[in-house]
Amino acid sequence: MKIVVLDGYTLNPGDLSWQSLKAMGEVIVYDRTAAEEVVERSTGAEVVLTNKVVLDAKAIHALPMLKYIGVLATGYNVVDLEAARQRGIVVTNIPAYSTNSVAQMVFAHILNITQRVGHYAHEIRNGAWSGQTDFCYWNTPLQELDGKKIGLVGFGNTGQATARIALSFGMEVSVYTSKEASQLPAGVCKCGSVDELFTSCDIVSLHCPLTDDTREMVNARRLSLMKRTAILINTGRGGLVNERDLAYALRKGTLAAAGVDVLSSEPPRADNPLLRVENCFITPHIAWATYEARVRLMNQAIANLKAYQEGNPINNVAK
Repeated sequence: MKIVVLDGYTLNPGDLSWQSLKAMGEVIVYDRTAAEEVVERSTGAEVVLTNKVVLDAKAIHALPMLKYIGVLATGYNVVDLEAARQRGIVVTNIPAYSTNSVAQMVFAHILNITQRVGHYAHEIRNGAWSGQTDFCYWNTPLQELDGKKIGLVGFGNTGQATARIALSFGMEVSVYTSKEASQLPAGVCKCGSVDELFTSCDIVSLHCPLTDDTREMVNARRLSLMKRTAILINTGRGGLVNERDLAYALRKGTLAAAGVDVLSSEPPRADNPLLRVENCFITPHIAWATYEARVRLMNQAIANLKAYQEGNPINNVAK
């Protein structure tokens, strides 16, 4: 069985092993693959694994030997599912591998904004504390999370993990979700609408998928509902936010700060309006990328492929 990995570098930049995959067939791993190289590199392969490289209908129909596409991520919008179904191709994803890592990043952003850890590390490195008369030094507001209200848009695996952390900080947790209020854990309250959540919460964190309904759900109108002291966190999808509107709100001071791990285009264009906004703290789509999460991803990718080989595919999103 010929197996081609189109963009293996982000999953495994060298600290993991492809050995378990190589035990399953002839394996060719490319660090990165350009769109125009997909068909050439995948020709003759029964199995193609991809993270962000797109397998559209044209590519799928040009690969007659292809029987299995393994997406090395939870989201699978990089694959034309209808074209795969027409060909009877199994398409699998990796659900929930990064849940705890992403929830951890939510609070890395929240704590950075409320305690300004990065700011003070920089200040002290440049001598700001050494020249002080007092035993302590601060030049920004510092906030305690206990008693603050966090609103979660979406309450899947990551939303639930984020809620557990928030509750341990003594925060009030409100969620906008399709789940019934009776299904929510103790301490978590259901909001009647997204607008209500944006209006009432001190921190809003996005945990919903990117769909036609949620695209740019965070826009000028919704941002205007938020408290001037509020914080927006996005570890979901960049397209959930109108970045120009967010940049304007942050610069104008109608929103205190934002912490984002995702942008609408990645890597970002040099003219992305958020890149030079001082109270927007951006990490480069790394919430998923802890060593532990990538180990789980690799192990599940192998398990998915073994199940396919045995004739009982799991995590098949093309059924």
